Amino acid sequence: MEGKRHIVITGGAGYIGSLLCGELLRLGYQVTVVDTLLFGGESLLGYYHHPNFHFVKADVTEPHALIQAVRKEWNSPQAVIHLAAIVGFPACQAVGRQVAWKYNVDATRLVFEQAVQMGAKRFIFASTYSNYGISPDGRPVTEESPLNPQSLYAETKIAAEEYLLAQKDAPTAPLIFRFATLYGISPRTRFDLIINQFVLEAFTRRRLIIYQRGYSRSFVHVYDVIRGLVMGLEAEESLIRGEIYNLGSEEGNYTKDEIVQLVLKRLPETVVEYKDLSFGGDMRDITVSFEKIRRRLGFYPTRTVEDGIREVLRALSEGLIHSPLDERYRNAQFIVQ
Repeated sequence: MEGKRHIVITGGAGYIGSLLCGELLRLGYQVTVVDTLLFGGESLLGYYHHPNFHFVKADVTEPHALIQAVRKEWNSPQAVIHLAAIVGFPACQAVGRQVAWKYNVDATRLVFEQAVQMGAKRFIFASTYSNYGISPDGRPVTEESPLNPQSLYAETKIAAEEYLLAQKDAPTAPLIFRFATLYGISPRTRFDLIINQFVLEAFTRRRLIIYQRGYSRSFVHVYDVIRGLVMGLEAEESLIRGEIYNLGSEEGNYTKDEIVQLVLKRLPETVVEYKDLSFGGDMRDITVSFEKIRRRLGFYPTRTVEDGIREVLRALSEGLIHSPLDERYRNAQFIVQ
């Protein structure tokens, strides 16, 4: 095993993590996944017998979960990629402030401290462009823009970011990615994300109900997020230590109306109904700048929103995802139960 690069992924059975495992194994990394399997572990079965894959069922809120998970015969991890969290504002609202804070803020501190103890060179944190909230002047938000959280979820991510930025001189270099809204197929696909959800509802019900119709969002394919994470692993430390990067591309900036029109191109018989809704949730209405990640890390997307719509529709029409309306493909409803 000597010389192999070892990565620890928290939340590795999830939407991003399950696809990331496959890519890292393909690139020759050793991968340790730590996950509680809240949504099941089927997404990892394809890697189960891979000699460079190791899984441990554990809760990242436990003080020594990562240290106990790592195989003694493997090298110390080169990096920890921290994906485990209660993701999305409905899920955070469902569990409440105390639990959301425990899993999204306190656990980040525990995982980072263990990364330092294990000698990891870098710590990559999954954050969100929800942190920007609503852009006050309508201009594209950059990594330096003021944060205006509109949900408990964003509040927890900002608090975790603040902790990590205060550790920028630690032996383990922290790196923060603020993801755009994801779409596309992975071993544990989610159907509570706008594009995937719209395609599913148009395909299964021939009906879409749209709230906040004029709001602008930013979208990125899950595979391009994987590519960005790998860039974060392999970039020069000077480019990532204590840095924040918006992860996506300007080509992914759309209004909800524009997304609906792209779905209707594929499923024209769909009936669309618009409803007004004001609620204390994730009221994002922003356009995002991705100039920094393009300039410094050389990130460009390989998938478009139209590619994603075609991909999700094909997976559904060919029956690749059994029972796509099942609650395990949605973060919030499963936790509410």
